[in-house]
Amino acid sequence: MNTKVEQKEYRLDALKWLLVVGLIIAGVVGNSHYSAEPLLYRVFALLGVAAVAGLVAYQTAKGAGAWHLIRGAFVEVRKVVWPSRQETNQTTLIVVVVVFITAIILWMLDALFGWVASLIIG
Repeated sequence: MNTKVEQKEYRLDALKWLLVVGLIIAGVVGNSHYSAEPLLYRVFALLGVAAVAGLVAYQTAKGAGAWHLIRGAFVEVRKVVWPSRQETNQTTLIVVVVVFITAIILWMLDALFGWVASLIIG
């Protein structure tokens, strides 16, 4: 069994990243240049520029790798067993009690050290 794995070639990655940076700069400059236009139009224009920049970035090796990483993260999130509401409430209550007890202990130590310092200083 002989299988060849085709590796996608990424050519002109530097030029594509330069185009992405140029698109982002054009979006920022255009947003400030057309500041008199309604905000809704500028937001739609910026979303369009961001979409085009994202598509160009996806065509690079690093962009495809980042997209693969994001998809893998979503797969892992679906595997997580989230705690129930009761478990969350119990854990929160335990944390609050421990913080309260720690605060009381630290307050008592502060009072003790303050009293000792006042005895030493006079």
